[in-house]
Amino acid sequence: MTTEMQRRADAAHPERIDLKVITGFVTPRARVLDIGCGDGALLQRLENEKEVDGRGIELSQKGVNEAVARGLSVVQGNADHDLATYPDNSFDFVILSQTLQATHNPRLVLEQLLRIGQKVVVSIPNFGNWRIRSQLVLKGRMPITQDLPYSWYDTPNIHFCTVRDFVTLVDEIDAKVEKAVALIGNGRVMNRAIRLPLWNLLADQAIFLLRR
Repeated sequence: MTTEMQRRADAAHPERIDLKVITGFVTPRARVLDIGCGDGALLQRLENEKEVDGRGIELSQKGVNEAVARGLSVVQGNADHDLATYPDNSFDFVILSQTLQATHNPRLVLEQLLRIGQKVVVSIPNFGNWRIRSQLVLKGRMPITQDLPYSWYDTPNIHFCTVRDFVTLVDEIDAKVEKAVALIGNGRVMNRAIRLPLWNLLADQAIFLLRR
């Protein structure tokens, strides 16, 4: 796909607010590794807006092909197995967007991210959201939402977590939350003064900037 064709394809889809938030976390001209980068939309945005030196890892061959068609440096790889090959502190930022819950060992993956990146950006869907809770209570079935659109039998997500679960894991591995943003519904940013219990109840997804 040519660059012009890719721009037209991107224009056909509404802007993802979480990608805008992540872009705001990254400093200009940083060395960035985007893990589970999909078609490379975030990585391309970072290169265009922040002039980063970007690299990507993507599990699906289709995603790799689409990212390479954008002119990006992306290879096929698996977050559960391939991060150990990267040296310590080899990137300024390592990004894992909407992927942690699909890994087999989230704790080990997060520790690897913090080893190879000076700072780490992680975004997660929040399984503690009130809509999810209500579906479980009222319907007695595994929830399906905009951020978790799969049925229980075909979902790639194998380790669901809540905002509170994630923050607890960050504490357990002695990492620090430098910044955090919670999003509601179609991407509205929650008031930063709202405390964690309400994030856990109201947020559809959350984005964290972490460091050791």
